[in-house]
Amino acid sequence: MSRGVRSVLSAVLVGLACLLAPLGVLAGWAKYGIEDADRYAASTAPLASDTEVRDAIAGAVTDGIMRDVHVSPPLRGSMHAFVHDAVRSFTDTQAFRAAWDTANLSAHDAVMRALHDDDRGDGPVTLDLAPVTERMKQQLVDEHLPFAGRIPVAHTEITLLQSQDLKKLRKGFHVLEVAGFWLPVAAVVFAVTGILVAVCRRRAVLATGLGTALGAALLGVAIAVGRRMTLADLPPDVSHPAAGAVYDALTETLRLVSWLLFGLGLLVALAAWLTGRYVRRRRASEEPAPVPAERPSQVQA
Repeated sequence: MSRGVRSVLSAVLVGLACLLAPLGVLAGWAKYGIEDADRYAASTAPLASDTEVRDAIAGAVTDGIMRDVHVSPPLRGSMHAFVHDAVRSFTDTQAFRAAWDTANLSAHDAVMRALHDDDRGDGPVTLDLAPVTERMKQQLVDEHLPFAGRIPVAHTEITLLQSQDLKKLRKGFHVLEVAGFWLPVAAVVFAVTGILVAVCRRRAVLATGLGTALGAALLGVAIAVGRRMTLADLPPDVSHPAAGAVYDALTETLRLVSWLLFGLGLLVALAAWLTGRYVRRRRASEEPAPVPAERPSQVQA
């Protein structure tokens, strides 16, 4: 194989590896991070202590309760404030955290079934907050709060996936499922092959490191843009700060891996560059010094 062909082939393989690396991270995150129920629960459990999420849950549960509570208009404002304070206080208890975990696992199961089942209808995927209301009611009853037993268990639904987005998300998720294993493997194979066939392997390693770092940086930008687009598409009655906290929790691992990939790429590139400088200096020091030409002897006049 000629040097020119090797150079072109190496450049193509290294370029493909750098392109597939961030896509492989994204696919692996979807398959092994989001699809796995235990990892999903571990990612969302801390949200039970997030202030914005607790405020959003308190507001949603309060509105659901007030729809089924019939009081005179003059008392409705004070009743709403009383229920909201009670629910907000409940969100600081262990019972709420247990209800939050239950609701989250139910939401995860509903979303996964919707994404996997091609025969399912295209209606929206929703989460019922009734378990939270039930636990809150039991907590207030145990604390002997007056009229706590008369609080209705409202079935307040939160939309998790809009019906118009379900088909597109289902197709994309199927692709990520298949690619979750093969994309990272292909990226590694292309990178190693591109380095091995290169005329100058050190330059190939340098290019691979810089390309990987660039791909990781673009992935980080895509995560930030995705966050902004997700919040912009939310209905006006959904709390944007709470939705942002959920997005950040779900993408925390993805952002961490993108930073690690960025750092690894720069480290590999730096090591290749420093090694090249060391080798050049060593070769320069080992070269024999040029012998000065002898001057012709001057003839005395």
